[in-house]
Amino acid sequence: MARESFGSRFGALVAMAGSAVGLGNLWRFPYLVGENGGAAFIIVYIALSFLICLPIFISEFVIGRRSQKNAFAAFRDLSGGGIWSAVGLFTIIVPLVVLSYYSVIGGWSIEYFVKSLTFSFTGNDSQTAMSTMFSSFVSNPWLPLICHTGFLLATTIIVVVGIKDGIEKFSKVMMPLLFFIVIGIAIYSLTLEGAQKGIEYLFNPDFSKINAKACAAALGQAFFSLSLGFGTIMTYASYVDKKENIMFQSTATAVSDLMFAMIAGVAIMPAVFAFGLNPQSGPGLVFETLPLVFGQMPAGGLVAILFFLALLVAALTSSISMLEVAVAYLVEEKKFSRIAACIVLFIICWVIGAVCSLSFGPLSHIEIGGGNLFDFFDNLSSNILMTLGSLLTVLFVGWRLKKTDVYDEFTNGGTLSRNAKLFGVLWFLIRFVCPLAIIAIFVSGLIG
Repeated sequence: MARESFGSRFGALVAMAGSAVGLGNLWRFPYLVGENGGAAFIIVYIALSFLICLPIFISEFVIGRRSQKNAFAAFRDLSGGGIWSAVGLFTIIVPLVVLSYYSVIGGWSIEYFVKSLTFSFTGNDSQTAMSTMFSSFVSNPWLPLICHTGFLLATTIIVVVGIKDGIEKFSKVMMPLLFFIVIGIAIYSLTLEGAQKGIEYLFNPDFSKINAKACAAALGQAFFSLSLGFGTIMTYASYVDKKENIMFQSTATAVSDLMFAMIAGVAIMPAVFAFGLNPQSGPGLVFETLPLVFGQMPAGGLVAILFFLALLVAALTSSISMLEVAVAYLVEEKKFSRIAACIVLFIICWVIGAVCSLSFGPLSHIEIGGGNLFDFFDNLSSNILMTLGSLLTVLFVGWRLKKTDVYDEFTNGGTLSRNAKLFGVLWFLIRFVCPLAIIAIFVSGLIG
């Protein structure tokens, strides 16, 4: 049976953009910008995104498209086997770990989308009530599990359908919808009285806040946001036509991700400041503060529906890319049918996710490293596994693959003259700058 591929350039682009655009763009990026110097942080973020993260993204793209195989087979075949095969297997395990706890948050977005449909936030002006609503929900032993199951099931169904008819078609519809919704909310948010304070929070430059910690935060956010280090880009790239321009596809994905993060900031922060609330990071912002905002603003019920729909879509476009990494491995290497592979992986991710979900309730007494089991899997993935995966990827491309092979893939056999002119810079970044930057992030995370 012939291996599937994306049906068009646009399909490949929106699928990769969907993998990159996720929950982190909505709840983490705006907070980081405001807390670390506003426009000054954005400048640093953009510089690091294109100098460090883009070369890593391109490295994954090169491996995937060069091999036209799943992540495990890509490392095995391009290296000739040995220890690099284990690295390929590592890049398959990591997204499963991430997906397991990510689907728990995805389940939360389902619950809050349903709450928005019933106008549960309308007329509510109590932060305590919103916080109680969220804590009561996540500590419930059954409802979060049901939502986790629903989110993971939706992810699985899309992936079962396949690359062209499942992932690509879903991304083609949902990614433009996601952008339109967030742009619409941003425009509305700017009309609110007091919105100017939110804009100032985001964009007033304060270079005094730019230090090593802020740079590490910017690089870490870009790192996570672009889905680096856990095989998703590598796997999607293996479905991309050999005629496509790697530089264009990679840059377009990075720009789309950045644009979405910026628009999300404009959508969220002016509204938060308009009602004099705390722009806290993480789940607290999305599931406690924003529902309070929606409950007080004019037409807030409709805005809430659109926002939580956007949140759910963003979560799904990322989750399907995570699941596809392991599905491709089981189908191509272990000869599973696509549906059998999806069922097996659904069960694995459901079990791990259930443990993470219950860590807010019946299993809350279990702590590892000062946090619950959900925090453990989150920190393990973000601070260790993804970082290590990216480091191994750039070392493989920069020091194991032949320079001529990387050049051939990046320039489409020397036919792309603009890419050829950029290759020297790219090669230097991949071999030297990126590994050192990744190690710096890792060390910074351990220290601080």
